[in-house]
Amino acid sequence: MDLTILFGVFTVLMLIGTPIAFCLGIASFATILYLGLPPLVVFQRVASGVGVFTLMAIPFFIFAGDLMVRGGIASRIVAFAGSLIGHVRGGLGQVNIAASTLFGGISGSAVAEAAAVGGIMIPQMKARGYGADYAVNVTSMAALIALLLPPSHNMIIYSISGGGKISIADLFTAGIIPGLLLALALSVTAWIVAVRRGYPTEPFPGFHRVGSLLLNAVPGLLLIAIIFGGVRSGIFTATESSCVAVVYAALVTFFVYRTLSWAEFMHATRQAVRTTSMVLLIIGMAGAFGWLMAYLKVAQLTVDLMGAISDDPFTILLMINIVLLVLGTFMDMAPLIIITTPIFLPVVMKFGVDPVHFGVIMILNLGIGLNTPPLGPVQFVAAAVGRITIWEAMRSIWPFYAAGLVVLLIVTYVPAVSLWLPSLFH
Repeated sequence: MDLTILFGVFTVLMLIGTPIAFCLGIASFATILYLGLPPLVVFQRVASGVGVFTLMAIPFFIFAGDLMVRGGIASRIVAFAGSLIGHVRGGLGQVNIAASTLFGGISGSAVAEAAAVGGIMIPQMKARGYGADYAVNVTSMAALIALLLPPSHNMIIYSISGGGKISIADLFTAGIIPGLLLALALSVTAWIVAVRRGYPTEPFPGFHRVGSLLLNAVPGLLLIAIIFGGVRSGIFTATESSCVAVVYAALVTFFVYRTLSWAEFMHATRQAVRTTSMVLLIIGMAGAFGWLMAYLKVAQLTVDLMGAISDDPFTILLMINIVLLVLGTFMDMAPLIIITTPIFLPVVMKFGVDPVHFGVIMILNLGIGLNTPPLGPVQFVAAAVGRITIWEAMRSIWPFYAAGLVVLLIVTYVPAVSLWLPSLFH
């Protein structure tokens, strides 16, 4: 009955449109009352959930990403990517994906990437004869690359949800090859669709122009090396690297590019505060919800249930992937990571799956959910920029979904794709 109250209240509130943080908090409070525990426990767990030092990295990475968007770093990266591969058939689609790959290593946010790269690329693609649905779908799926490349703040959330013992540096490193693999799969798909639709190519601007645009983009691109190299080498922690990212972004946009005004700086600050407050409220409420799941032994019950169904790791991972894909269509990524990690991580570890490998599986899986209605925030952002409805985009997105699912299967069943690169640093 206690689990019925916990998950029942949560589900009912979510179905009637209650914000996810309140779904988690009210469900936790109702269950605490049913169990006869002091209500103060809920508030203690909420405070404990947001009182983790590593979480400080999230607001700083969000802030740094917003500064880079407003300071023109994204536009310079897009211009450099365009000079490299714009001459391929359907070249602007390839540019979109390449720009998302480069900018993804800076922003770490799929929604920010869809807004930044999409705001630049979608109008250009439409003006040059590309279908609006194609432009939106390429943008929204390419935005998922940011979730896998460092600094992905969702990987930080996963590490904390897994007990804080999973190396953030290893998670950052493990996402690189899957992220590049996703970029490759989407590029091939975008090219095939472009050829079938007869989309145009762009003239090659010449190596001199490519070199000029590269030099212009280098200050922004250096941030990727600073964040990854600093964390991986142990010079600073993930939290410290987020602070370095903010300082560096401010210096580059204020003094190198000189494109960030004081008004835009203040707007970026307010936006980062607003986004952070929403994320941390969800994390805090999910802390109480997660504590109750541990108290009620949900993880052990899940291990026993799945063990009774199958003892084959391939089958177990398939079942978990299906569950996560379904849940990802209804809930945002951060609360899902916090809720499902304590349930599924013990299960996969029992069957010998590395927690770093599972983290990459989960991030990629739930990223696909960010592009799937009824929630689909990345898809909504891209569709809004492209000025089309979600349903217009969804009618032709299936080739890109297929590419994402193929990469998910490869990442799931070939652990070396995720674990080979981290192993080089041990």
